[in-house]
Amino acid sequence: MPVFEYRCKKCDEKFEQLVFSAKENVECPRCGNADNEKLISVFASKHSHGAAASPSVCSSSGSFT
Repeated sequence: MPVFEYRCKKCDEKFEQLVFSAKENVECPRCGNADNEKLISVFASKHSHGAAASPSVCSSSGSFT
């Protein structure tokens, strides 16, 4: 069940909604309008400059243990 980000075309409110079905009507929590635009979500990750990379999950020996 993905979470989508929307913008209301009536009041310009941006909000997130857990969507169970592609046919589900999503209403603006501010004004109740059902005419909303699905936005492209931006994913971000934070890491410190110079931080070590996380260790590999694979064995360096090339064999299974």
